[in-house]
Amino acid sequence: MSTLATSLHLFPNNPFVRTKSVLPTFSTTITSASSSSYPINSNVSLSSIAPLEAILFDIDGTLCDSDPLHYYAFRDMLQEIGFNDGSPIDEEFFINNISGKHNEELCSVLLPDWEFEKAMKFMVDKEALFRRLAAEQLEPISGLNNVCKWVEDLGLKRAAVTNAPRSNAELLISMLKLEDFFEVIVLAEECARPKPFPDPYLKALNALKVSPNHTFVFEDSVSGIKAANGAGMPAVGMATRNPEQMLLDAGASLVIQDYNDPKLWENLQEMVQQKLPISSK
Repeated sequence: MSTLATSLHLFPNNPFVRTKSVLPTFSTTITSASSSSYPINSNVSLSSIAPLEAILFDIDGTLCDSDPLHYYAFRDMLQEIGFNDGSPIDEEFFINNISGKHNEELCSVLLPDWEFEKAMKFMVDKEALFRRLAAEQLEPISGLNNVCKWVEDLGLKRAAVTNAPRSNAELLISMLKLEDFFEVIVLAEECARPKPFPDPYLKALNALKVSPNHTFVFEDSVSGIKAANGAGMPAVGMATRNPEQMLLDAGASLVIQDYNDPKLWENLQEMVQQKLPISSK
């Protein structure tokens, strides 16, 4: 691997140094709505889900803060092959062109002139690099354990639904110690179409034998929110790395910063105790 440039202010701690370190800050530079407000997107309402029966979770960026590691892996490997005339991709490019997309789609987005088999080999190598980084630096989203306990205490059904390859999904779930939490794990690579198509979420609903009318989704990406909405479910957007307004524009019904967000817990309690819809009030 080539030596990464260290001048980028977005990631002051280079994860390619093979030491245990704090996951670098991945601060967005894209203008977004105020993080103190949580407007409701009128396209999809959460009011129809009461009584709540199930919650579906994306993995990358939703269970764990993995986007910085994906970014590093793509930035280094793309620079090595001379992508963008050898200039490293920046955070804005990653958010707008890579985040949330399936590897087969990324082959045409990033490497349109390559033969598909060669482009997929690049993606496989990138995922292997990501797993090496994740094994050293992966951190759960703040409050994840609390929301998982809440789900278990209520006896809600739950599934993980991801565009990530099996090896990534298994590693992340194992590192987060959620092997016994999820009843079902749905991989987009085993569906006819990945997110943003609804197929993975429809498969999860079928496996859990629940109605989309009583289920909602935690998602952090535009493609994931569109997939959830397409399957007939509202989505709570996780503004882990992607701008809040981007998630709202994609169709998120509510955007939160992490699982400790007071607005999330206020609404969850209301849904369970009073069977009220999530609201921005």
